[in-house]
Amino acid sequence: MSAHLRLCLLALAVTALCAACQSQGPTKEEIEAAKSTLDCDHAGDRILIRFGDGEARMLMTDGTRVILYQVSVAAGMRYTNGMIDLRGRGMDLELSRDRQTVRMTCKQYELPPPKKD
Repeated sequence: MSAHLRLCLLALAVTALCAACQSQGPTKEEIEAAKSTLDCDHAGDRILIRFGDGEARMLMTDGTRVILYQVSVAAGMRYTNGMIDLRGRGMDLELSRDRQTVRMTCKQYELPPPKKD
């Protein structure tokens, strides 16, 4: 068997294995991560925010990842990195950047349903 044919068969096997894994639905880790993630509408743009261990990790619409660090406040929550500020309580959040504050509409993140073959 030629090296090229073996490589093609290996690639086919890996592809089939990946497809089988994808059809089983979300992993336990993905389900746990979704529980601490919010899906927010920021002036028509979608932003995902995952909270954990004193920080909020944001995935911006353009794919940029931003980490904000928790700051003590009297009520509610506040996360900042000095340039971006996230404040609020529950699902009522405001994001401030470049001296502009935008109120966001947030909901609990929902994992996409498994693909059906």
